[in-house]
Amino acid sequence: MLYIMRHGKTDLNILHKLQGRTDIPLNDDGRKMAEEARELYKDVHFDVCYCSPLVRARETAEIFLKGRDIPIITDERLLEMCFGKYEGTANCFEIPDCPIKVMFLEPEKYTTPVEGAESFDELFARTGDFLENTAKPLVNEGKDVLIIGHGAMNSSIVCQVMGLPIEKFWSQGIENCKLMKLM
Repeated sequence: MLYIMRHGKTDLNILHKLQGRTDIPLNDDGRKMAEEARELYKDVHFDVCYCSPLVRARETAEIFLKGRDIPIITDERLLEMCFGKYEGTANCFEIPDCPIKVMFLEPEKYTTPVEGAESFDELFARTGDFLENTAKPLVNEGKDVLIIGHGAMNSSIVCQVMGLPIEKFWSQGIENCKLMKLM
């Protein structure tokens, strides 16, 4: 089986700021969410956990899997999507003509990333490589694989596994510390 989870909440989540590759820890609520998820999903079997190297994902994995003998392996291909100069921006939906707003509201129209940002093609290429060369071979061997990552990164994996078009990129609404079974 393949499972995916988004990290717990951070202070930037609360402030409605784009995090992207900004490396910040969970806040107290995020840690509590990971602890509650540990209890809620304690009977779900995992052989291995892969997570983003960003601290909020690693911290979620460590709290969620505490007391279980499950290896946690960080992988650069699971980094969050880079939002370039817009990382740290609050309430991008309220900024007229903000290209990041287009990415969230009409992902099919986000064709040219903003300065320093990642395109959907780049995101799909690296997460697709992870799926094809790491996750799927393990699942095909009968292993239960957990991925702990981020909103956009997780959405790209969900789209690829479910065969969703880019217009449906955000359709699965991956909540913080909620486990989703993909395959």
